[in-house]
Amino acid sequence: MYEFIKKNIYLIILFIITLSIGFLTFLTFIDKGFIELSDQNLQILLVLNIVLLISLFIFIFIEIKRAIKNDIDKDGLKSNKKYITYFGLFTLIPSILISIFSLFLFSFALEKYFDKKVTTVVNNSYELARNYVEEIRNKIQSDIVLIAFDTNKSKKFLNDNQNEYKRFLDTQKIIRNVDEIHIIDINKKLIFTSLNDDQPYIPPVDRALNLVLDDDRPLKIINAPENISAAIMRLQNFEDRFLYVVKYLDKDISRYLTESQEAINFYYTVEEKSTGIKISFAIIYIIVVSVLLFVSISIAIRFSSRFFRSINNLILASTSIGQGNFNAKVPEVKTDKDLETLNKNFNLMIDRLKSQQEKLIINERHEAWGSLARKLAHEIKNPLTPIQLTIDRLKNKYSKQLEENETENFKENLKIINNQIKQIEKLVNEFSDFARMPKPIFRENNLVNIIHENINLLKELDNSIDITFKKDFEKIMLESDKEQISRVFLNLIKNSIESINQKAKNNSNFSKKIAIELTEGDSHIKVTLEDNGEGFGKLKNNIKDILNPYFTTKKNGTGLGLSIVNKIINDHNGKIDFIPTQNGAKINILFLKE
Repeated sequence: MYEFIKKNIYLIILFIITLSIGFLTFLTFIDKGFIELSDQNLQILLVLNIVLLISLFIFIFIEIKRAIKNDIDKDGLKSNKKYITYFGLFTLIPSILISIFSLFLFSFALEKYFDKKVTTVVNNSYELARNYVEEIRNKIQSDIVLIAFDTNKSKKFLNDNQNEYKRFLDTQKIIRNVDEIHIIDINKKLIFTSLNDDQPYIPPVDRALNLVLDDDRPLKIINAPENISAAIMRLQNFEDRFLYVVKYLDKDISRYLTESQEAINFYYTVEEKSTGIKISFAIIYIIVVSVLLFVSISIAIRFSSRFFRSINNLILASTSIGQGNFNAKVPEVKTDKDLETLNKNFNLMIDRLKSQQEKLIINERHEAWGSLARKLAHEIKNPLTPIQLTIDRLKNKYSKQLEENETENFKENLKIINNQIKQIEKLVNEFSDFARMPKPIFRENNLVNIIHENINLLKELDNSIDITFKKDFEKIMLESDKEQISRVFLNLIKNSIESINQKAKNNSNFSKKIAIELTEGDSHIKVTLEDNGEGFGKLKNNIKDILNPYFTTKKNGTGLGLSIVNKIINDHNGKIDFIPTQNGAKINILFLKE
């Protein structure tokens, strides 16, 4: 999720800006935003919405095109593109249908919102609340007239007595059902009141008092925010005295009235701007649907590409294998666990097929060379005996007939011929050994002991070479033919010694070293042999050629040693690799456990 946000950060920012402008347009249409409701402001907001919406579409198109290019086109699999197209259509079509239905539903709901019945209810509810408040305000106007009449009539009885006035005003308060009755002077100061000592007195406004100075009619005072309805009236029988009566409205009445007024104003504002509201709502809906569509298509591309990339890799790998290329591998990509397991198993299958192919090729090659070696040995060995007999006859017959100075020369020539015949016999014997190499007889053998024996034997060839041997355990057992496995290590260590000595002829100032390491894992045994001799020289690019029979770089070599080694290792379910190093050569042998 974090990678998705990071990758599409600019698109997300553009989406937030576009959506914010869309909501601001909507709020401006209903006169609830911080921008003043005017035709010019609305035109600017609508143009800005269109520009941002087009930019959003272009950005989404570019991102989807880039995702298709990176995740689909590079794989080149037609089914991948086909399923992505289907997935995108299955996402797009319902989204469009839902959008159309939602916009229709919104439009229908908005029309119903302005139905005549609804309008009548809205108007009537406000009229009821306003009439109720007006009724209370009119009542206090009539109440103040009655209280003023009783006060004027009781002037002599009251006689400016504080207690009498208090009792009189309290009685009037109960009879007239008002909350406060005050008698004030021209300066709005209290003369008599129905309030208790701890109750606050709020004087009337100056303008109200000024209006009744020369007028005997009562004056309504409306102070809706304070939930108060009040009236003031001049007392005719008193000089510069005024009657001030207060009635508290229900605390929710004025709030209801204010809210009703705001609601009805909002209602008619929405009715007037209904077309613009529909447009702004459509813009907001298109923005949200577009981004959701982009997200769904991006997720579809991502997950389908992960799936189809694995399938595509398997198809390409299987095609290569069908064409005989066993070096093909299925790339390890991050995908579902099941597909990762399938890829891993497919690669293991390729490795096994390649290993079996190599074994088959090696066996066929050895059989072919073995057949050739048998024929060569037979054809070469047959004439050697008569040649040898003829030489013996020549020696016996002509050695006595020659002069003394020619006899030595004659014998020397015969000796050279004998030596060459012996060399040919040796070669014939190697051919015979190669052709008659028996099948291995498998038994449990300790590789540690076998390698130790060969090291001790070959150290006699050159004591100046430092041969080190590291192993994980003192006993590492392998199902093997002891004689053949011993022959493997004898040949390889001997080759390393010869390579080091060959290098020493040109440069004797280096430490002669051979390092052998033997390790055992759960499924394999690994032998590593490294020396600092001449290495593989010009064979670095064609290293596998040295395994071919009769291929040799030595003057007197037959080219059979490494070929036999490879055959033995192959028969023991193993594999040998030759690795050129900077200062010599490295050989890895891997025996797989059954």
